[in-house]
Amino acid sequence: MGEDRRMMVEKESAALDVEVSRNEEFDDDGRPRRTGTVWTASAHIVTAVIGSGVLSLAWSMSQLGWIAGPVTLFLFSIITFFTSSLLTNCYRAPHPVTGKRNYTYMEAVRSNLGATQVWLCGICQYVNLIGTAIGYTITASISAAAISKASCFHKKGHEADCSVADTFYMVGFGVIQIFLSQLPNFHELWWLSILAAVMSLTYSFIAIGLSMAKIISGNTGKTSITGVEVGVDVDSAQKVWKACQALGDIAFAYSYSMLLIEIQDTLKSPPAENKVMKKASFIGVSTTTTFYFLCGCLGYAAFGNKAPGNILTGFGFYEPFWLIDLANICVIIHLVGAFQVFCQPIFSVVETLITRRHPNIKFLTNEKTLIIGKSFKYKINLFRLIWRTCFVIVVTFLAILMPFFNDILAFLGAVGFWPLTVYFPIEMYIAQSNIKKFSKKWNLLQSLSILCLLISLSAAVGSIEGVVDSLKHYTPFETKS
Repeated sequence: MGEDRRMMVEKESAALDVEVSRNEEFDDDGRPRRTGTVWTASAHIVTAVIGSGVLSLAWSMSQLGWIAGPVTLFLFSIITFFTSSLLTNCYRAPHPVTGKRNYTYMEAVRSNLGATQVWLCGICQYVNLIGTAIGYTITASISAAAISKASCFHKKGHEADCSVADTFYMVGFGVIQIFLSQLPNFHELWWLSILAAVMSLTYSFIAIGLSMAKIISGNTGKTSITGVEVGVDVDSAQKVWKACQALGDIAFAYSYSMLLIEIQDTLKSPPAENKVMKKASFIGVSTTTTFYFLCGCLGYAAFGNKAPGNILTGFGFYEPFWLIDLANICVIIHLVGAFQVFCQPIFSVVETLITRRHPNIKFLTNEKTLIIGKSFKYKINLFRLIWRTCFVIVVTFLAILMPFFNDILAFLGAVGFWPLTVYFPIEMYIAQSNIKKFSKKWNLLQSLSILCLLISLSAAVGSIEGVVDSLKHYTPFETKS
């Protein structure tokens, strides 16, 4: 009896060890244990936020001037952080700490607002994600072309014709993304996001340093309280359109709310995910706003009302050419990572929907592991390989068709800012907190939403006018930087 008792205890102990091991490997929802921290989440945010948008801020400031420009930047940062904090509570529902997890932005909308608004959210989110991927492909190719041009200007002089076609560089960027797109899970991109965040800070520092050097030299452009002057730089209609476009560019520079739930889903707990994500949002938004003010204001002070649309590729700076090359290399590396951060939610939702409908088709689920080196594993799934490759090819083709840097950024900012950064977070917060209709708090939140809607509409109109104007001088597949 004693021996049997001992064997039973050993079996129970072994079973308990297996269960403990399983609990260490999986979270409460049965998925592999999340390992994200406040720092990895902050890196994802910085990667998503400090992107191509920062390069257009000097131009945006030149359209708005010394008063409206900084005020607009500050207001966008406050609104973004405030609505992001509301959105962090929607990761779990109905309770923000103990409720059921929502893995995507759309699931959060479904849990808090019901199925009727999910389609609107999905259209806004995924159109914006795809558009951002197109925008990043355009920006990366322009930076790659700028490296070639900087060397050319250095050798042949600043007046030489050093223009190069962007198409080749877009195709090269697409090839890189086809490889990286095969990474199966968002949480496996933490290293790429940290690298991309470092790159974004590096090229921002370089842009700031070059602007300061130009200011110190005294060779600066003319600035004003109201920005570009009517009758001197632009006519009255252009002043209005470009000011609206500048609002869109700034809105795009703060667009990461569409990814917030997906980033939050990478966090380990305890502590509660919403608390960690609020800290990460504060770190991310504070860091980016600091760089935005420095890049925007110093860039405007350096170039004045003639500030280029892209501060690193518009060739307000020619020397030192190697430093400009380094900055653009950092831009490219950063956008390689940022492209994946924005595309992984698209990959996830498509693959989840298809595998749920056809769980028994091995083509959709079978994974083959390719071992490279001793420790790195690279998994290949045939369905993922085919569909993600096709997606990257389509994005690259669309980028080649629409290579309008500032106009595209403004349109993306206009389309995504109000619904994804303001409307849905506010509506979900109202529903989750049971805020009474027409109460003081409800009125304030709705007033903020209406104000941001008007800003988005004006930015959309300005960006569309810019695209129409650009199309007058555009030949498909022959765009040069």
